Amino acid sequence: MVSGKTSKTVRKSRPKVVVQRSTPWGLIAAIVVVTLFAGIVFGYAFMRNEENKAQADAMAPFTPTAENQDPSTKIAGVQVQPYEGGLHVDRATRVAYTHNPPMGGAHDYSWATCNGVVYPSAIRSENAVHSMEHGAIWIAYNPDQVTGDALETLRGKVDGQPYTLMSPFPGLDQPIAVQSWGHQLKLSDANDPRIDQFIAALRLNRYQYPEPGASCNEVGPQEGGFQQDNPPPFEPAPAPGTPGAYPETTAGAPAGVVPGAPAPGATVPGGAAPATGAPAPGGAAPAAGS
Repeated sequence: MVSGKTSKTVRKSRPKVVVQRSTPWGLIAAIVVVTLFAGIVFGYAFMRNEENKAQADAMAPFTPTAENQDPSTKIAGVQVQPYEGGLHVDRATRVAYTHNPPMGGAHDYSWATCNGVVYPSAIRSENAVHSMEHGAIWIAYNPDQVTGDALETLRGKVDGQPYTLMSPFPGLDQPIAVQSWGHQLKLSDANDPRIDQFIAALRLNRYQYPEPGASCNEVGPQEGGFQQDNPPPFEPAPAPGTPGAYPETTAGAPAGVVPGAPAPGATVPGGAAPATGAPAPGGAAPAAGS
């Protein structure tokens, strides 16, 4: 019979079994992947934020304020010509504009739809001028000189953007011309930073256009209305003094109406004119897309 002392000795002499745990490489790899992904996302967000801040800082000098009512004066090459607003012509009347493309003056009583529309074909200048009277930016380009990537670059500045429109302009003496009411900038490069500066300075700049609060939406297909998908065709502007053409007129000329056209403030075919109580220059700008 084995004594208790011997049993204890046997138990003590048995080797200890050591359980080794395997390294959780899968978990470690997952943690590394998640950490790297989070770092990439954070880094991307940080870079985008820095880019947006840098862009905002770059555009700050071109943001209209009560103290800086026309920031476009800081942009090299901008032409400025004051015009009276509210002088409408009927759709059969041509205006003898002195600038090509025009940047103000008498215009059709129906505005071209200007809520971020890129027109594939040239449109009637008299309609585009009315859009600028509402605070829109009109980018015109020579279709023989602006194609491919340059055209897509311009499109990206307009497509879907409120109070902007873009169209080809046959015979343009420069590849690109950017217009707002009473302002024009001609350029040769679609990547020229002055285009963005011009847009920032003058789109819906309530100090620089006659009709704050006016719409850029489509007038409609009613008689005389401008149809976005079927706009009036482009025709080169007649030269000043051409018989039957209406003069452009400039600042100092009384605003009025060509015989046969609706009076300012009257209902135009396809939609109501801006209310007479719309904010005057210096008031609140209209909501985008209104």
